[in-house]
Formats: sequence, structure tokens, C-alpha cells
Amino acid sequence: MVRRLHIAVLLRAIPLVLVLAVGIVSFVYVSAPAFFLSFLYPFDYEEYVLESAARHDVDPLLVAAIIDTESNWDAESLSIHDARGLMQVKPSTAQDMIDLGYVDGEVYRSDDLNDPATNIEFGCAYLAYLLDYFSGSIDPAIAAYNAGPSPVDDWLDAGTVLHHAITYPETQAYLLRVRNAWNRYRDLYPGVHIAGGVSSSSKGAE
Repeated sequence: MVRRLHIAVLLRAIPLVLVLAVGIVSFVYVSAPAFFLSFLYPFDYEEYVLESAARHDVDPLLVAAIIDTESNWDAESLSIHDARGLMQVKPSTAQDMIDLGYVDGEVYRSDDLNDPATNIEFGCAYLAYLLDYFSGSIDPAIAAYNAGPSPVDDWLDAGTVLHHAITYPETQAYLLRVRNAWNRYRDLYPGVHIAGGVSSSSKGAE
């Protein structure tokens, strides 16, 4: 009888312990010092990011957030859709950026996407293209980086908040992940220069 009571008490305590553990982890995550969070949100290849971001007039911290979300800073990453490298750029997308004049094809090759500098150049160019396409609106550009511009056009026509209109669960999660990572990067690297002196939130989000 006593043993059964002990088991019942333990079973009742398990949910409380789990809630407490989640609370502690959440508190540490929110309140963690910068040196701890910098391990979760590194800024590798900073020189390449800053150079390409400045050339294409995009926020380097948004670029870092996309890299973190796309490949977790793995330059050899390869998706089942043939997206490659740090910013998960497809060779066809890279060639489009050359054809549209966003990237100098004599300097950067569309078949060299595992090279960090090359990949970041094409990724920044594609992000700049998407920002141009959506008239500077950041959330549509982020969503299109994952899903492509055409679906985002359809979601914007729905006449509601973009996140609610997105019908791809992957893209919904992607938009939130990039936004969260971008906020973290802005907190952790406040001194990083933003191209053209433009505020990282000045282009707005829709």
C-alpha cells in the first residue's frame, strides 16, 4: 500500500518537474548572457557577409539569420532540392542572378556554390532581388526565400496578415525562425554596420 502511494506521488510530480525544467530552460534562453548565446548564433564568414551585404544593400544581420536558418553555417550543406552551401542557393537561381545583372558572372561562378564567399554573394543577390520584387517588404522576401515569389504573391492577395495566409507549414515555421534569429543577431552584434546606414527594420514588414 505504501509503495503504491509513493508511485502515485511520483507520477503526480513528473508533470510538475517537466514544467519546472521547461521554465528554467526558457529563463536561461531569454536571460542568457551574450557570450553564451553567441555559441548558438555565431557570425562566421563575417567579412564575406559584410562585403556582399554592402554590395547588394541588404542587412548583414538578416543575411546571418538566413544562413543560420538555412544551413546552420555548414558550407557543405546540400538539400534534396539541390540547394547548396551556406545560404542554400540552387545553381539555377545563381545563374538567374547573373543573367539579371545582380552578380558579376566573371567573378563568381554559379557552379561554385560550396565556396563560402561565392555562396554568400549569390545568396545576398537573391535576397536583394526578392526585396526589390516585394518593394522592400521584408517578411514577403523572407517567405519567398523559402517558397519562391509566386506562392507569396498568392498569399499576399489573401488580404490578411502574411503569416496567417501562408499555406505551407514549412514556410510559416521558416519565417518565424528567420525573424527570431534576426532579432537575436541584432541583440548580439549591435555594432555590425548595416548597408547604407539603413535601419534593419526601416524597410518594414507586411
